[in-house]
Amino acid sequence: MIKYAILGLLHYKDMHGYRIKEHIEQNFGHMWSINYGQIYPNLKKLYEDGLISMTEMNQNGEKGPTRKLYSITGKGKKEFSRWLEESPEKPMLLRDPFLMRFVFYGFGDNNRFDEIIDNQVKRYENDLKRRIKNLKKWNKNSIYVRLIAELGINLNEMFITWLKHSKEEILKDISDNTGTEMKTGKRRIT
Repeated sequence: MIKYAILGLLHYKDMHGYRIKEHIEQNFGHMWSINYGQIYPNLKKLYEDGLISMTEMNQNGEKGPTRKLYSITGKGKKEFSRWLEESPEKPMLLRDPFLMRFVFYGFGDNNRFDEIIDNQVKRYENDLKRRIKNLKKWNKNSIYVRLIAELGINLNEMFITWLKHSKEEILKDISDNTGTEMKTGKRRIT
């Protein structure tokens, strides 16, 4: 998947590896996460396969190694078009470390859960502000880019609503249960 994300981004403009990673994280994080260590091996393989080209550039008087600017080649465009026409791979599941922990918060410190949820709400609200701001920029691109950007906004709004609702439900549950379940440390999975 990363291979094709890189090829797709290089359709828009030539980019450095760091910028590719940053762009994926900031603008497509609601679709999947990427490990920084995955970018450069994929760039190397794409280059070796002739799907992208690379130009080394000096850093305008700055110390350090030269920067590598990557561009998609004609062969890369053909491979990307072939991929677009294939049936999508199996759908990606929602993977969020917070959600995995959330399932087990009943075994944790009930005095901290609201702080944890509030922190998560703030994180999603910050993401939402950034996505709304970026939507103006994405409106200049294709309708597909704009629609994916709108999906990111909708997902952020949905998570914020769900987290606030969850906090209310948990507080109600704690006040309704006089501590019987809390004392035993046992919770039922329903």
